[in-house]
Amino acid sequence: MNITMFPGQGSQYKGMGLDLFDRYQDLTDMADAILGYSIKALCLEDKRDELSRTQFTQPALYVVNALSYAAKLDEGMVPPDYLLGHSLGEFNALTVAGCIDFETGLRLVQKRGELMSRATDGAMAAVLNASKEEIESRLRDNGLNNVFLANYNTPSQIVLSGAREEIGKAEKLFQEGKMRYYPLATSGAFHSVFMTEAMTQFRDHLKLYTFSEPRVPVIANVTALPHTADAIQARLADHLVSTVRWFESVQYLMALTLTQGQTANFEEVGPGDVLTKLVYTIKAQTSEEALRQIAARDTADVQAEPAAVEPGVSHSAAAKVAAWNKQYPVGTRAKSTLTDDGPLETRTEAVVLFGHRAAVYMKGFNGYFDLDELSPV
Repeated sequence: MNITMFPGQGSQYKGMGLDLFDRYQDLTDMADAILGYSIKALCLEDKRDELSRTQFTQPALYVVNALSYAAKLDEGMVPPDYLLGHSLGEFNALTVAGCIDFETGLRLVQKRGELMSRATDGAMAAVLNASKEEIESRLRDNGLNNVFLANYNTPSQIVLSGAREEIGKAEKLFQEGKMRYYPLATSGAFHSVFMTEAMTQFRDHLKLYTFSEPRVPVIANVTALPHTADAIQARLADHLVSTVRWFESVQYLMALTLTQGQTANFEEVGPGDVLTKLVYTIKAQTSEEALRQIAARDTADVQAEPAAVEPGVSHSAAAKVAAWNKQYPVGTRAKSTLTDDGPLETRTEAVVLFGHRAAVYMKGFNGYFDLDELSPV
């Protein structure tokens, strides 16, 4: 089974796409017209040091990923059986799958980058050699409630995202034994609740576009399961505040190929080899027995899924969110059963956070509340 994957933010570098822009002049000209600047000059010269700024990074990567894919096909690459992309790279996967065209993908990525760049009050860091459960426990036990798990890159590499001050305080919690902590050079707390405003605005922007059914299955970062056309818009909006479930996505495909008696051949298309290295680590840290358990779990989930529940990571969480949004509009007043505070007002629609948490953002409190703990008044 051939699997094509596209990198996201962090893989960019000055000089990327050197042999591609002139080779695919039509797409390069289209990108320039949409963006209002030379994508070639940005990637090859970067005279104003913009390539590391989110609003420029995301369009640049999208274009270079797309041109790289075109080159791979021209060079004889076998078309993929499955597609996936890391964060921003998911837009390239959806483009290749025929859900959107190149122009639509670039316009969406341009808007996404602009919105995300406005949230500058956060930070990110990578934790090595600690499990999801251990990280969450240490954060919770030390009162760091504004730090979230943003990227599940490998079973032993997880990226944190949150309030800058708390990201700094977290460092001392992950310096024991083999654990390591590396602050990342990012402008905001991506894939966390700090992106809520960007998510709300991006959701409205997404409504301007139509998405076709994937011609090739695309694994969604939010669910670690294949996209469906009716859920793409919701997943891309949720993506901004939800965890990138990368190693679970890779494990899903590994489990799928194992049950079919095939081999999963992952090929990274775009600048760098970050994803290739992650996949190598994921394979080394995932046993065959674990893959069989994943395959059995996914089969059971599909068989148990009620027809009325939108496909997603957690069917119960998706069902709760759908039921809440159907009954309670934005602006609903509700009390939390866990606090003595007076009624608060919802600021957004309910969403599925981190793949499993049904929650809604409350105005005035500046935070998410689980739907299970809310009582509308």
